[in-house]
Amino acid sequence: MGNLLRLYWVPILLSSEIAEADCSPIRVEILGEKLLAFRDSNGRPGLIDEFCAHRGASLFFGRNEECGIRCAFHGWKYDINGQCVELPSQPDIAPRIRIKSYACIERGDVVWAYMGPEEKRPVPPELEWCIVPQAHRYVSKRLQECNYLQAMEGGIDTTHASWVHRHELDIDPMHKFAKANRYIKADQSAVFEIDKSASGLTIFGRRNGEANSYYWRITQWIFPWFTLIPPFGPHPLGAHIWVPINDENCWAWSVNFYPDKPLSDEERRAMDEGKGIHVRYMPGTFRPLANKDNDYLIDRKAQKERRTFSGIEGFSMQDASLQESMGPIQDRSREHLVPTDKAIVFARRMLLDAARGLTNGVEPPARDGAEQRVRAASVLLERMVDARTWASEHLSEHLGNEVYTV
Repeated sequence: MGNLLRLYWVPILLSSEIAEADCSPIRVEILGEKLLAFRDSNGRPGLIDEFCAHRGASLFFGRNEECGIRCAFHGWKYDINGQCVELPSQPDIAPRIRIKSYACIERGDVVWAYMGPEEKRPVPPELEWCIVPQAHRYVSKRLQECNYLQAMEGGIDTTHASWVHRHELDIDPMHKFAKANRYIKADQSAVFEIDKSASGLTIFGRRNGEANSYYWRITQWIFPWFTLIPPFGPHPLGAHIWVPINDENCWAWSVNFYPDKPLSDEERRAMDEGKGIHVRYMPGTFRPLANKDNDYLIDRKAQKERRTFSGIEGFSMQDASLQESMGPIQDRSREHLVPTDKAIVFARRMLLDAARGLTNGVEPPARDGAEQRVRAASVLLERMVDARTWASEHLSEHLGNEVYTV
């Protein structure tokens, strides 16, 4: 699976974490590797092995200067390609010294790295939120203390919104006033249809709408770790990325954006305050303020008074608390899956098939950026309308068209 995930551009860190040339380097653990990110004197982002080739000292303590990181121990210096460019004690061997490095790009306020074979490098990501103007989007990340898969599975499980989020739908500034909230709360038994596509999976969750219509929440899972959230009323569109740090932790990225207009100051302020799919942090970290060590600040009084269903505040932490409660790696042999888990079954099978296929030389899906250009939807359709046909005509390769939201 690790070899499979390395064939895609991997979100590493926010561009703002290495905001300036020659800024302080940042430790990065991703896909089980301990790495170092920095921006060189020319403003280029780099991702290299954290440890010096000399005697293994951490380059985190090094000096970022004159287009390279200089080890504080003996002055060995490395550029963004991992090449040793200065070795003061024996300059003649510097050209032969190199540490691991990964190619980086910046897109959508995110630094991405490609960690696979060079000959397999794909084109840069073309998710819609990546390519809209900067003023149109807001990107955050948070630490989630469980395996990436059980975190991601929450992003493709539309039925849980009828339960864990039901009381906050009408008060959260990123969700209130959406007509969809009424349908989500009234019909707690969504019926699922799944379509496999070039990008991954299109997940159709059907609830009762009006007398002559169904309410459809159409989620996009873009292989291998992106989700596009069906929108809520007049609010920005939403997206997630779920990226393994190691086997037992992941980065959960959250994005809000408009295709056709900037986010308002009020919307940005709400996101800064951890509303919607974003969170508040422990100072100086990306660990949520509500976390497993404080029982996610659960408020039993708010739970009893039906101000929150689980007693935990915030959409993302309501999800994360339950996903982390399964343990770092869920024992899936103990599960009892039901028809509403169909999307999870499909996603697991697709990941397994792709990982196994890779060993036989089968090209995995959604490595072409054009295949990532799809959109989620929240829509009322007359009961005789085939939602799959409607989606194929309105949600793929038509990103300049109307946003479908209820």
